Amino acid sequence: MLKIVVFDSGYGGELFADRLEEELPVADIIRVIDWRNADKIQKSPKTARRAALLALKPYINRADLIVFANHLLTVTSLKYFRRKYKDQKFMGLNLPEPSTFMNRPTAILTTKALAHTINYRNYIFRLKRKTNTICLDAWPALIDDGELTDQLIDAEFNNFYHKYHYKPAEIILVCSQFNDILPNLRRILGKNIKIHDSFQDAITEVGKTLKIRGGTGKRAH
Repeated sequence: MLKIVVFDSGYGGELFADRLEEELPVADIIRVIDWRNADKIQKSPKTARRAALLALKPYINRADLIVFANHLLTVTSLKYFRRKYKDQKFMGLNLPEPSTFMNRPTAILTTKALAHTINYRNYIFRLKRKTNTICLDAWPALIDDGELTDQLIDAEFNNFYHKYHYKPAEIILVCSQFNDILPNLRRILGKNIKIHDSFQDAITEVGKTLKIRGGTGKRAH
């Protein structure tokens, strides 16, 4: 059976591992969730990489694939891990890139550490649409603890409306924990808002990387 390791610092990794188990039931999903170092992994690329190196040491070259369910690690450290461990396959959650066919005002929900990277600035340039970044560093921990309420979400978006004087037509989630509040966001922002996340694209990439066809476990030739 194929072994896929999912690494993250919080509940977002659990959510992504759940999705993988649903869509690729023939793979053995190994969850490496470094709750103890969650703050370090969210703080900066340097501390995130150190924590990942330590946590993943027992699995490198022993798994068919290691997945970073963490956007900060993906955009700042994926190339490093691939160069350092050439015999191990790595992938991660890429930054969602919705079609630029419709230039709709968009709010991106992320964290400060990721928003300050050059990779993120290049990402904003590629989107070619009106965007505003909302850094929500307190939200991942609140989600992990089950303490992020609709009232807190609503207050954050009211602040956004007051500051920028518009309501976004689309939302992009650039933090895996934020997938846990998708129902809350739709309830608060309305059913017509388009919400983009990285999960489905990453699951598709896992299948292609391991040459799995349709979650059946059959290897593509």
